[in-house]
Amino acid sequence: MSQVAPRFPKARRPEAGFGRSFRRLAGTVALGAVLGLTLPLASPVAAAGLSAFAQSLAAAAGTDEAIAAFYRDSGYATLWTGEDDVARRAALFAALAGANDHGLPPARYDAEGLKAAFRAARTEGDLGRLEVAMTRAYLTWAGDLTSGMLAPKKIDPTIVRDIAHRDPALLLAAIAGDDPEAALRALVPTSNVYAQLVKAKLSLEEAFANGGWGAAVPGGALKPGDAGERVVALRDRLIRMGYLARSATRDYDRTIQAAVQAFQLAHGLPADGVAGEGTLREINLAPEERLKSVIVALERERWMEIDRTERHIWVNMPDFTARIIDHGRTIFRTRVVIGKNVPDQRTPEFSDQMAYMVINPSWGVPRSITVKEYLPLLQRNPNAVGHLQVVDSKGRVVPRGAVNFAAYSAKTFPFALRQPPSDGNALGKVKFMFPNQYNIYLHDTPSKSLFKEDVRAYSHGCIRVADPFDLAHMLLSVQSDNAEAEFEADLKTGRETIVKFEKTVPVHLVYFTAYPEAKGRMGYRRDVYGRDAKLWEALKDAGVALGPVSG
Repeated sequence: MSQVAPRFPKARRPEAGFGRSFRRLAGTVALGAVLGLTLPLASPVAAAGLSAFAQSLAAAAGTDEAIAAFYRDSGYATLWTGEDDVARRAALFAALAGANDHGLPPARYDAEGLKAAFRAARTEGDLGRLEVAMTRAYLTWAGDLTSGMLAPKKIDPTIVRDIAHRDPALLLAAIAGDDPEAALRALVPTSNVYAQLVKAKLSLEEAFANGGWGAAVPGGALKPGDAGERVVALRDRLIRMGYLARSATRDYDRTIQAAVQAFQLAHGLPADGVAGEGTLREINLAPEERLKSVIVALERERWMEIDRTERHIWVNMPDFTARIIDHGRTIFRTRVVIGKNVPDQRTPEFSDQMAYMVINPSWGVPRSITVKEYLPLLQRNPNAVGHLQVVDSKGRVVPRGAVNFAAYSAKTFPFALRQPPSDGNALGKVKFMFPNQYNIYLHDTPSKSLFKEDVRAYSHGCIRVADPFDLAHMLLSVQSDNAEAEFEADLKTGRETIVKFEKTVPVHLVYFTAYPEAKGRMGYRRDVYGRDAKLWEALKDAGVALGPVSG
């Protein structure tokens, strides 16, 4: 038995002649919402002279003020269900079909369910409800694509990034325009980083679909001069991953050594050309593991609404580096130490503006360190940690003999501890300030040996810089022709000196385990804090899947 095709109304225009009664209706509906009442559909909506389509739409949108307001203001003109809305409807369905390309789950927008609802629609009421369902799908997709799916702070409280969300009214106004395809394209993040991550995702999916990168390399370390089947397994895997041209060698020769070095550089490993235990562990990871990192990176990139063309500081924690990037080009790079991988000491993720540096800084010991680490020592021995001053609430130095440390607990201790400028100061000779509620900043350190480590997570949360003087010179060079000499002059005084930047510098503390590097090759890093694992689980719970997914 053939189905009767639904009759779509013409695209509706604002309905005339009910403005005053409709405004009265809106007030009644709002009052009912405040009182927790459910208003019957026939009254007062029907009393306002609205069509069955409009009544149904108003009822379906009643719980979403942004959608309800848009349709009220347009006089219940259609976006999706009118005869003139075919192009807009097709454009949205095409966009939803490509959701998986962005690491978004097509099922979240239920395009197939919406198409089925169109086929099943028989009444004006059906179309009114469908109109709202289409709008909700569009707004959900647009929000996910421009701001991400997740509320990251709920997943990990150290991800404290401020995420900008598009105004639904502006999103609806854009799609209601004359070029819906352009409006939908404009929502895709435009950074080169995002485009490269999408490309990497598609490439990894292809490798995943074709059986991966071959058999894992068995056994222990391999080094130049080795030969045999294990070298062949290493060779074949490097070829399939794109680090080595086709080769028939069975020997760990210079070409394999160079390929291993290229792999190591792309994965933040010491580039010694030896396939040791750590390198083989990374080489043997399956493409689906890298795919998880890329999908999480796409979500992170959607949180980042930043101008990459301007000069900025980029601290990628899993890479243990800080960079100054100017117009997309790295002009300075240094190693860093980040917070320990323990609660309350992991470095948080956020962006801010670096405003000044302090030369010969004093160190105001954070309250948590004062009461957890130093107060117990002082209670046992009032002369402990003699390099620190005891100061009162007004910043005055208090003689230790005047304080009965044993009389206080962690909650009641009324003093602070401060280390004056010195060669052994915990902050070294300079700190770089972007004042924030987390008390995080970049600084020098007298503990230089930690920069030799591959995994550098040792601080209480702040970021220790391996080359702080060079960083200071580079930051000052934009406002002084004699930056090094001026910095050295302030340094030699031994006095605490604040040097303000004429223009603040954006600083981004980020956490990317997958990120495009030189010439578009993807770089991968280890998930030192386990944050990406948490985010992947949240994305998976929201419907994200590995591999190509049909819309």
